[in-house]
Amino acid sequence: MKKLRGTFVVMVTPFKENEDLDEKGFRQNIDWYIKEGIQGVICNGSTSEFANLSKEERKRAIDITVDQVKGRVPVMSGTAAHSTRETVEMTAYAQKAGCDAVLIVPPYYGGPNQDEIYEYYRGIAAAVPIQIMVYNNPYTSGVDIQPKTAARIAELESVRYFKESSADIRRIHEIKMLCGNKIDVWCGWEDLAYESLVMGCPGWVCPTANVIPKMTVKLFDLVQEKKYKEAEKLYYKMLPLLIYLEAGQLGAKTKEAMNLLGKNGGKPRKPFLPLASEQKPELRKILKGLGLR
Repeated sequence: MKKLRGTFVVMVTPFKENEDLDEKGFRQNIDWYIKEGIQGVICNGSTSEFANLSKEERKRAIDITVDQVKGRVPVMSGTAAHSTRETVEMTAYAQKAGCDAVLIVPPYYGGPNQDEIYEYYRGIAAAVPIQIMVYNNPYTSGVDIQPKTAARIAELESVRYFKESSADIRRIHEIKMLCGNKIDVWCGWEDLAYESLVMGCPGWVCPTANVIPKMTVKLFDLVQEKKYKEAEKLYYKMLPLLIYLEAGQLGAKTKEAMNLLGKNGGKPRKPFLPLASEQKPELRKILKGLGLR
């Protein structure tokens, strides 16, 4: 299995006005990300509104992504569901469709304890031979995977990556100290990207790459090249957008930014709402500061 690294865009799922999947726009976005140099793509993630997609729509998103990418960059798909059984089904589908890895958040309703979280990942890893990225995002899932639990999960052979989205930068070194080389900890918080990469994260799961893919890849590459001053300068240029997106309404803000740049963002699926007109001037100002408007 090929080791994954780099800036991976968590792609938005564009919808038509009737909320059906905009397959043409989806494919155009994929080609644009790759043209801009993105190092991997992720469908069915949080920014993709996976929780608002039906099972069949999620499978269709996988098929579109794998078909359109055509092996140019690695493909990852979110496959999480509330039950181990359904997550195994989605993970097996992703594996057979040609995904290189899957991204799995723990069950996000009912408050599973740490033993139940471990058993969830153990059951998936035992059932499907594909690289797994564990996704810790207590803010959206309501579940916080503790570092000691991460260390247990890291013993599972196919668990290779850990997306850390707790916004606690200390979690990176805590997990790395407990797990050693058994698992790669990836950045999962936009306005901690530079800090996380400097601490040794070999990858960034990046919603902002929907808007500025080339800049996000450049930041990653500069850190890998140890050009820290240049990377820091770029990071501070990007920070207004990174902070803005992390402050709430991530999907709506990302999609509106794409719309303003002439890309296929569309609107969030209801009940989530697009940005109100009075919210848009701030976004336009941020994009202008990046030289985009």
